[in-house]
Amino acid sequence: MRELARAAPSSFLVVVPATPPREHLWTEGEARATGHSRSDAALARFAELEAEVEGEVGDENPMLAIGDALRDHGPFDEIVISTLPKGLSKWLKVDLPRRAEGRSGSGSRTWSRSRRDRRPDAAPPSADVPARRREPRRARLSLPPERGSSVDIPQERKVVTEIPGPRSREWFERRATAVPQGVFNTHPIVTARASGAIIEDVDGNRLIDFATGISVLNVGHTSPAVVAAAQRQLELDTHTCFHVTANEPYIELAERLNALAPGDAPKKTMFANSGAEAVENAVKIARKATGRQAIVTFDHAFHGRTLLAMSLTAKVMPYKQGMGPFAPEIYRLPFAYPYRWPGGAERCAEEALDYAREEIHKHIGEENVAAVILEPIQGEGGFIVPAEGFVKGLAEFCAEHRIVFIADEVQSGMGRAGRWFAIEDDGVVPDLITSAKSLGGGLPISAVTGRADVMDSVHVGGLGGTYGGNPVAAAAALAVLDQIEKEGLLERSRTLGEKITGRLREMQDRHKAIGDVRGRGMMNAIELVTDRGTKEPLDGQSGNAIVKRCLEEGVVILKAGTFDNVIRLLPPLTIDETLLEDGLSILDEAIGAGTG
Repeated sequence: MRELARAAPSSFLVVVPATPPREHLWTEGEARATGHSRSDAALARFAELEAEVEGEVGDENPMLAIGDALRDHGPFDEIVISTLPKGLSKWLKVDLPRRAEGRSGSGSRTWSRSRRDRRPDAAPPSADVPARRREPRRARLSLPPERGSSVDIPQERKVVTEIPGPRSREWFERRATAVPQGVFNTHPIVTARASGAIIEDVDGNRLIDFATGISVLNVGHTSPAVVAAAQRQLELDTHTCFHVTANEPYIELAERLNALAPGDAPKKTMFANSGAEAVENAVKIARKATGRQAIVTFDHAFHGRTLLAMSLTAKVMPYKQGMGPFAPEIYRLPFAYPYRWPGGAERCAEEALDYAREEIHKHIGEENVAAVILEPIQGEGGFIVPAEGFVKGLAEFCAEHRIVFIADEVQSGMGRAGRWFAIEDDGVVPDLITSAKSLGGGLPISAVTGRADVMDSVHVGGLGGTYGGNPVAAAAALAVLDQIEKEGLLERSRTLGEKITGRLREMQDRHKAIGDVRGRGMMNAIELVTDRGTKEPLDGQSGNAIVKRCLEEGVVILKAGTFDNVIRLLPPLTIDETLLEDGLSILDEAIGAGTG
């Protein structure tokens, strides 16, 4: 801003060095867009911040934006500028002294928002008018980043306050009065920004993210390619509704998913917004295709929170308690859970399959079953990898009786388990696949991909939704697929997954509370018990203490499981190995401290 200050003949701005590491102070003056001589473009160099920003004089120029804010809403005591171009990661703080209220620099002009209307506004109030006594007013201006820019945060853990820090606590006080308690928060912190595998909270703490928004950010936070793709599409078309006028990203993404899904038969794809919506649509399609009604689901399953998806979900608390009545024609069978199968892991697949076949035959009737839906690796249920042979045997049973087999890959897909879809390792070609979470790289989009004849069984107008396949989200999803391919993230998921599993098994050797280590790719978990012999689940309070200890040390982790005793790990597939090891070491220490 020094050049801009020099260009203005009036007392425009005085730049002083920033003392706090994350703030840059601008004092003395109203920070209005003033002066007589400006070129159409101005170069602002922020030497102290080691960044360079090119800004066109006009709507996107920071000083003009400040001037507009003062004119329309001011005066303010403080203005914070965030989301600056070229990935400028630090915030600039503009401190407006109260004594400057109502005063305009010599020859000042306040420019309107429109570049076509650069008339001086009415004269400001006289400087002789005393300032009113009032509470300080603040404004936050978010300026659009340069296309292709991304947040740049050092990929290292850094704890600078207690966690949660004072600003997070302040936000949670506001949250308590504004947001219902039913919308839960696992961790009492507030994110300011995020990049790669690091979350930076509003207090400046940098935390290693082993949660990734519940498996939404396989390619990492604010992936530059995903951000750039979304920005490009934002400038072209934000929404027309695919049912009104189609858009290119929707069709192109459908083509890509059709090619990636298992099987050689022709496939088609439709889009929605969330995993639950994808599940609901998959069930609708299966029922229409078969003319049947019954849907078979499993113990420990999670398929979403909407009525039908919630009915398919197994765990009552917190997902279903007091939410009934539930959707009819839902039948639940035991899942092949090797660690807890009564007959032992060796007999798990065979016995679970025998029970499923018999139960469907006796109590439902094969001719009444529209679909069997399962997660190839159960997510919220505790990252349960089914006994080998169970999924394949179930799919063969479905094919024999013309039952639609649905693979819910909302959490396990997009490379999380080392393949595009986890079910590939079972050698199964499902009739329908649901996708969501990491498909959009942080933007809301979900998909149902399946056999063309099954997908086309629904009449025209029978599928859809206002926002399904939004072009911005679809463009981001295309960038996600490109990044996974170009960076070899499927292979990296398998390679790093093996290292994570090995590290967890080392912990198991030292911590008796770890009863089971399981997972595939970078979808890993440990099940905590009080006794390895009885397999009694570790109590929730002790598990919460481990999660809390990790958070206080700068690592974000999540629990899962029907018994709330599973710690699941969902780091980005792009995480640096040194950062991964640092996070695992913190987890190791927390388990030791929490279980003795």
